[in-house]
Amino acid sequence: MRRWINLEMLYIIIAAGIAGWLLFAGVFIGVADNGDFLRIMGSAGLNYYHAMESYEDRFFGFSHMYFAYDTFFRGFYPSTQIVLVVIARFIGVLFNGSAFDIRILGAIYTLLLLTAGYLIIKHNKTKSLLAGAALTALMLLVFTDVGYLAYFNSLFGEPVSFVFMLLTFALGLMLVKQEKPGRYLLVLFFAAIWFLVCSKTQNAPIGFGFALLGLRYAWMSSERGWRKLGIALSVVTFVASVVMYVAAPKDFKHINLYQTVFFGILNGSPDVEGDLRKLGLPEHLEVLAGTNYFQTDTAIKQNDPSLQQDFYERISHKDILFFYLTNPSRLIERMEYAAEHSMTIRPHYLGNYEKSAGKPAGTNTFAYSAWSELKRHDMPNQLWFIVAVFALFFAAAAYEWLRSRGKRLRIAVELFILLGLTGIFSFLIPILGDGLADLSKHLFLFNVVFDMMLVTAAVWLVYRIGQWAGARRKRMRQA
Repeated sequence: MRRWINLEMLYIIIAAGIAGWLLFAGVFIGVADNGDFLRIMGSAGLNYYHAMESYEDRFFGFSHMYFAYDTFFRGFYPSTQIVLVVIARFIGVLFNGSAFDIRILGAIYTLLLLTAGYLIIKHNKTKSLLAGAALTALMLLVFTDVGYLAYFNSLFGEPVSFVFMLLTFALGLMLVKQEKPGRYLLVLFFAAIWFLVCSKTQNAPIGFGFALLGLRYAWMSSERGWRKLGIALSVVTFVASVVMYVAAPKDFKHINLYQTVFFGILNGSPDVEGDLRKLGLPEHLEVLAGTNYFQTDTAIKQNDPSLQQDFYERISHKDILFFYLTNPSRLIERMEYAAEHSMTIRPHYLGNYEKSAGKPAGTNTFAYSAWSELKRHDMPNQLWFIVAVFALFFAAAAYEWLRSRGKRLRIAVELFILLGLTGIFSFLIPILGDGLADLSKHLFLFNVVFDMMLVTAAVWLVYRIGQWAGARRKRMRQA
């Protein structure tokens, strides 16, 4: 009789149990709004449930289970998250026409996570039971941590990046493992990439890397139709990345530029006037150094007409990139600061409980948080540690690429190399795009990638050590 309990099914059972316990049973767990929910609510036809709710109750301190239905596209924020929220909204109307239950969206994210985990384990567990068990255990420990799952019951864009990063790699590895992968699987792979790249403006740059790798998948088969499809999908990925960046709302770009310059480059600068000159900005803007866009007590208001001409029209992210490239010590300084916030999966200033739970505002849950707490308290949050992990990861990838005897195996390794490169981009983009503001949240994708790299490295070591031990035993028997 065929076994039905294998590693991937064991993962499904346990992961579904953890998610059910954390997100759908007992006291409601979510993540409080910091103001970002408004972006997606305006597009997806939702609004706050309690119209007269106080600022303190609505933002930062408490999560919310229910939201009101409203008209679509009261505003527009370009993001693939809209698709998932709208699907959840339509399902929600079927169950409760008077209020939208955010747990329906949480259930969609959970299904996507379970799918990704199932595919990763099924197609990468190898013949080594020990390596497969290690992969399953680490998937359960790391990626079902409450630091990740609590986001599911929220309107933040982070869970879209999380589940589709995992799905992208699950499908990408599945493609190279199957002897004759169908075209539909190639389309699904690129669809996962599009959801990832277009979930947030911050993710747009990583699409260029996936577009290039897509060309490698296009040449994975000699079939002409496959190649034409792969090239077309790669071109769409490239275009989608460009459009995602260009389509960012003007106000959103202004916020990022303000944060990057005044709360980033000029924040604590030893020579504010000199930095302004290097950026091509008037020196009288020095009064804004160290301020953020949301402050109400700045010497020059953020929407002052003079600032449009003196700042917003004179600066771009290309100027900021050039500044850091010509002042590498300042970039390293900011990277060191970012590293101090890089091992925190979730922003702890945002509460996880509803007000009705009776807990103080801003209270976090620590149920099933072993991994996120291990990272936060025990992993070195310093730049040297991050550099060391990336260097070792790339060295191991280079070793595997050089010893691979086949195009498909090399493409699989290249997918992991792109994972590392995505980690570098996701570490630098918040520095170049939003200064020092809320780094623990803006480094979310970096945390996802970093954790994927650590899991990959651990499983690879278990597999290689097992191979070495097996070869050694074989030699001893032959002797």
